[in-house]
Amino acid sequence: MQLRIPGPTPIPEAVRQASAGQMINHRGPEFAELITEVTQGIKQFFQTSHDLLLLTASGTGALEAAIVNTLSPGDRVLAVSIGEFGERFAEIARAYGADVVPLTSEPGRAADPEAIARTLKMNGPFKAVLLTHNETSTGVTNDVAAISQVVHQTDALFLVDGISSISSIEMKADEWGCDVVLAGSQKGWMAPPGISMVSMGPRAWEAYAEARMPRFYWDLGRARKSFERRQTPATPAVSVLYALRASLRLLLAEGMENVFERHRRCAEKVRSGVKQLGLELLADEAHASNTVTAVKVPSDVDCSRLLKLLQADGIVLASGQGALAGKIFRIGHLGMIDDADTEVILAGLARALPLAKK
Repeated sequence: MQLRIPGPTPIPEAVRQASAGQMINHRGPEFAELITEVTQGIKQFFQTSHDLLLLTASGTGALEAAIVNTLSPGDRVLAVSIGEFGERFAEIARAYGADVVPLTSEPGRAADPEAIARTLKMNGPFKAVLLTHNETSTGVTNDVAAISQVVHQTDALFLVDGISSISSIEMKADEWGCDVVLAGSQKGWMAPPGISMVSMGPRAWEAYAEARMPRFYWDLGRARKSFERRQTPATPAVSVLYALRASLRLLLAEGMENVFERHRRCAEKVRSGVKQLGLELLADEAHASNTVTAVKVPSDVDCSRLLKLLQADGIVLASGQGALAGKIFRIGHLGMIDDADTEVILAGLARALPLAKK
């Protein structure tokens, strides 16, 4: 079965076997070694020297942790959204009482740094800017480096969702001045869902000291204090940490730059193959994602039937979300993927398309 949705992603056999390990004392020395190795490996892909904390949660838990640990009710926040997950980040901030100013882009378009600069100037001051690095609902990657330069012309914090990018697409958290960066185990890390990752820079910790949104399970100060003893505040997902240790060893053995290049190459193959089949991409190709490709459904094709035909052929793709439901389908190409996998996906799509005609 080719599971080619934007996450969860396929798991290498060695990782799957590692996740079946026996439980250990999460307050003992074995766990201390486990969480230390996993944290150090993840920090290499975040490219950060700052605190990196692990939470037992999906990526959405990390989004919520970023909000409640840095903001107070009434804080003005610029929510830059290019799709469903940008909207989710904004929705969480709004739920906790932040004054959310939305800035949205047309589906398939990346955020415009100049538009962000104008909004920051005209509607500020802002406490924080929320940004999705890679938007899986539209297959678009934002230019974090360029946007960071604009954000840091102000005093706003820069909170970045890297859930579907980090470990597959380059993220330079420290160099790009990202105050908080988030990720989740079920994407390019080639591990099961259940662990989210949060990096916190010095400015984020300064904000934490003043933040007044309610927090308990998501309290990153408690997580940092526990990590000093190489523990977690509550019971961790030990099996997922076993899997992450195994997958990180594979990724680091491959080499970080080689991992990024593999994702770039596979993405190019998918985009090129899709176009050769006469299909149109949703994303502006200048900002097309290297982890997921969103494809427009032709007017004479039944999207639901297409996806069912593919699944019967052993290929699982994702439908569109929200307003794009039925209008696009999405091909995930992150984590455990190589050139041969892309050929299988494209060959299956070529077989299914004629059969999915209305």
